[in-house]
Amino acid sequence: MNNSPEQVMSLAVAAAEDKKAYDVVTLDLKGVSLIADYFVICHGNSETQVQAIVSEVRKRADEAGVRIRGLEGMETARWVLLDLGDVVMHVFHRDDREYYNIERLWSDAKVVERV
Repeated sequence: MNNSPEQVMSLAVAAAEDKKAYDVVTLDLKGVSLIADYFVICHGNSETQVQAIVSEVRKRADEAGVRIRGLEGMETARWVLLDLGDVVMHVFHRDDREYYNIERLWSDAKVVERV
């Protein structure tokens, strides 16, 4: 199945929200970076919740035929990076999200407003 970056981004956001992720933010990186079209950033309040969010995204990606190109950080569940091609998802533990504040690092990117 050929999913657009927007469809993959929506899939990741919906999966995170279904697992009660906090402060889900999507940054539009088109024209800002060659890394990806979108960053999806969210956090959980515990390692267990971080793992649940990532597991749900992986499950839905698999169901939609989206190839997961990389996964890092699942063992410690403090900052998990999930590479979905044109969409990169960062799932933080609350404390680590506050510390790294990657939204500030990518302040040139527009925040995608959800309807």
